[in-house]
Amino acid sequence: MSGPLDGVTVVSMEQAVSAPYATRQLADMGARVVKVERPDGGDFARHFDTAANGTGAHFAWVNRNKESLTLDVKAPGGTEVLGRLLDRADVFVHNLVPGAAPRLGLDGATLLAARPRLVVCEISGYGTGGPFDERKAYDLLLQAEAGIATVTGSLEQPVKPGIAVADIAAGMFACSSVLAALVQRGRTGEGSALEVSMLDAVADWMGYPLTVRKHGAEPALARGMSHPAISPYDAYPTADGRLVALSVQNDREWRKLASLVLRRPELADDPAYATNPARVASRPAIDALVREVLGGLDADAAVALLHEAGLGCAIVRSVGEVVDHPQLTARDRWLQVPAPAGPVWTPLAPPVASTWSTPAGAVPGLGEHTDAILAELGFGAADITRLHDAGAV
Repeated sequence: MSGPLDGVTVVSMEQAVSAPYATRQLADMGARVVKVERPDGGDFARHFDTAANGTGAHFAWVNRNKESLTLDVKAPGGTEVLGRLLDRADVFVHNLVPGAAPRLGLDGATLLAARPRLVVCEISGYGTGGPFDERKAYDLLLQAEAGIATVTGSLEQPVKPGIAVADIAAGMFACSSVLAALVQRGRTGEGSALEVSMLDAVADWMGYPLTVRKHGAEPALARGMSHPAISPYDAYPTADGRLVALSVQNDREWRKLASLVLRRPELADDPAYATNPARVASRPAIDALVREVLGGLDADAAVALLHEAGLGCAIVRSVGEVVDHPQLTARDRWLQVPAPAGPVWTPLAPPVASTWSTPAGAVPGLGEHTDAILAELGFGAADITRLHDAGAV
């Protein structure tokens, strides 16, 4: 089945995670993605490790279903190659270092002046128009600037979440923005210049604590697995040494917990517990009651009891357990694709669609498609040799 973006060509000058994650989603939806890489090593994420069967795990994760073209736009002939490529493109995505796009004539205004139907999406650390415009931006730095590490840990002991939150957030917003711009182009015939800032992306994801503070209050930031505004909401130890997460979202669920799990029906309507604000104030007492009950059961039995009571719960799992998660396994949510050092497994992203499926296209080798793309762009054999000799490709 062809995907919804079949026939759409995306050119991306990308590296690391944010832009590659955005374009991989477009590729998974059927777009043709031409990944433009430097000839001297390409996307540096290729070389972070060799953990995915000889291929870098980050690179394998975000680069399936793409073609790789090596190109140095500063070398003789490089600009011509990129120009011909962009003439055929629907979308251009980049996360070049600050200031590079305008110097190369690849900023949105310049590109749209020559190609008014093109959708241009620039991913940067801080956007333009502020004192941080020229700063380099990596995931760690944005997690620090956006306060993520302090709400996960504290200002005194910041803790970075274990995944690239800022990169992923920017990639998600870039993908959805490109899709919206393509829909708009379908109505108006006009392209768009889009700017996605990693800081903007994670600031939006920090919506709760930032909104509370913007309105004059200091957000209560509970630690660990707890929640500052909900109780009970935490991970509780069980008799077999595991942890079970429990979230009670409303008063109706509290009554179920009190009656069916804690076996304390008199607490269901007790003013000290009956409303969520009261439960937040009584958090230590409630947590003690939950620990007493769940601590006498193994994790599976605790989950069964909570589930039977109609309450949301989950086992806190290790990464290894998630790899073999029964739900992911039953729904076949892993995709094996070819890669430079041998086949790799990558998680399948949403959605599960009734009219298309994710293609199992390869993770490309560096420059694997260079000569074929050059020939497609009208370069003859002698021209291709010249470009190689000049170091342009």
